[in-house]
Amino acid sequence: MLRSRPGLFFGLSALAFVALGSERASAQGIYAPGIGPVNRSMGSAAVAAPLDGMGAINWNPATLSAFEQSELSCSVEFLIPNIDASSSVAGLGAGSTSSESGATLLPNMAWVHKTADPRLTIGFGVLSVAGFSTNYDADPTNPILAPQRTAGTFPLGGFGRVASEACFIDFSPTIAYAITDQFSVGVAPVFTMARLSVEPMVFAGLDDANGDTISTYPRGAGERYSWGGGANFGAYYIHDCNWRFGAGLKTPRWMESFRFNTEDEVGNPQVAKFNWELPMVVSLGTSYNGFESTVVALDVRYIDYDNANGFGDSGLNADGSLVGLGWRSVMAVAMGVQRQISDTTFLRAGYVYNQNPIPDSETQFNLAAPLHYQHTISGGLTYQPTRCIALHTSYSYTPLSEISSSIVLPPNAPTSTPPIAVPGSSVTSSLSAHALDFGVTVRY
Repeated sequence: MLRSRPGLFFGLSALAFVALGSERASAQGIYAPGIGPVNRSMGSAAVAAPLDGMGAINWNPATLSAFEQSELSCSVEFLIPNIDASSSVAGLGAGSTSSESGATLLPNMAWVHKTADPRLTIGFGVLSVAGFSTNYDADPTNPILAPQRTAGTFPLGGFGRVASEACFIDFSPTIAYAITDQFSVGVAPVFTMARLSVEPMVFAGLDDANGDTISTYPRGAGERYSWGGGANFGAYYIHDCNWRFGAGLKTPRWMESFRFNTEDEVGNPQVAKFNWELPMVVSLGTSYNGFESTVVALDVRYIDYDNANGFGDSGLNADGSLVGLGWRSVMAVAMGVQRQISDTTFLRAGYVYNQNPIPDSETQFNLAAPLHYQHTISGGLTYQPTRCIALHTSYSYTPLSEISSSIVLPPNAPTSTPPIAVPGSSVTSSLSAHALDFGVTVRY
């Protein structure tokens, strides 16, 4: 009976995401915890602390008014996640498998230009704002990753090989206008390019086209880039020589449906679709410059996963296809400090805390999107050999986090039987990550 509930355990979960190559294992949920080495090393605090173009365009476009010079910045990030999935079923055994994600290269670019009108500043960003990836091999010793078609040690079958890749890249033309010497507003209409793939294809229903009573998910292939967009809005206020305040709003990134060309068990073509968008983010921030050669910044954010397509919904459809990831909306706090220690050198340290958006009960449905971390610690420095050139680097560490729940069998398609928790079972997702960033800024 359980063999007909294919792929044993899972509706997986799966899903998830990420990354254009990008493996964002440390983020505020799916959002990157910082863009570029300067913003990364400040713990992503930038809503009222315009220290570089990437952070300004991403978090508060109004802060471009505070730049004294035009500049062009480029950076690359090497992200190294450590991801593990373990599971057990009473009487059948237990196992653990590591994701061979490797290191991912994430590029970013920002241009800020002071126009002839001293109140008007324009900019443009190409920013890797969100993403993630996993790469689990099929593992006969790990029930949740046992082959979909299997016999012997785990006759129930598992999910087999699990691989996910997703990325969201924002193209952000930006305008900031200083209404007064103290108050500025900004807007950036955003065009977003995204890619999503997942193996097996959990967006399609379970399939028994060959009639052997063992239903399986089809292969996850044939994805294409999808397009969408939204906007970033911001306001920036200079209270006095020491205090600054800011507010930022990222609208959802409304995306066209992600489409996948795949096939059933006997090779007939299928098209699977998934509606997925990045959530709205509301940010408030302040910074203080009252200490000698020092800037202290603090941001508070609300990330609305509950109301974002693909995130807020949860569970499986009657045919075993994934409805959504079941994430909840969260708060995040980012803080950073920068200190100038010489005419040419700046040091930074940062920390970001966010509530875990993934309930333990949704562990299985997020094995391929294990963004359940809560803490990221960062440090970095800038060396400025001339007034026009600055070199940046940063390092970030996301400590180990884990979530666990029981394994859930998909419903027995095509009936509407709800998913069933397997007695005496467990599935655990573990994550930690390292990130190293390098960048250069040219001012003119």
